[in-house]
Amino acid sequence: MTKVLRYGRSALLVEVDDVLGFQAACDAAQPEGVVELVPAARTLLVRFDPARTEAASLIRSLAGLSTVDVSARETATVALPVRYDGPDLADVATASGLSVEEVVRRHSSAEYTAAFCGFAPGFAYLTGLDPALHLPRRSTPRTRVPAGAVAIAGEYSAVYPHPSPGGWHLLGHCDAQVWDVTRAQPNLLVPGTRVRFS
Repeated sequence: MTKVLRYGRSALLVEVDDVLGFQAACDAAQPEGVVELVPAARTLLVRFDPARTEAASLIRSLAGLSTVDVSARETATVALPVRYDGPDLADVATASGLSVEEVVRRHSSAEYTAAFCGFAPGFAYLTGLDPALHLPRRSTPRTRVPAGAVAIAGEYSAVYPHPSPGGWHLLGHCDAQVWDVTRAQPNLLVPGTRVRFS
């Protein structure tokens, strides 16, 4: 079910189950006046130009859209080599009732999708984590997690783009720069990107 709410003078907030599918539908329909689409876990922020469209008209357009199958779309796949040597690997194995080797196998064999970004520039929340590895965040967050740390929390996996505080379980490390302002597209893992760890 889709619900469209006003969000200030120049934005709407769409509550929808399949955010990436709804974003793909918006991209295909190209409603008049839309200037930016910002996905989150359960919502899509639709920014628009009030000089080109009215909120009421855009609400009607969005309410008429149906989600599309994003798996059928042509999307980039990024392979990220990982050294599974994280400080929480043994704790994750204990908490999940698996061996360390099985944790690594399950994490590295899944196909992930960058669902949305938040927390810090380039921090992509990756869906597709094996349900056996769904764990709550650490009870005590770290004051500093290194850039490149590969982590899990809840239903998500992620790669920390910068050194920062964090409460996710650290499984390993990758050397790929997932955020680099010198690139034309700074974010390596834009929403919709497929991700494989190896």
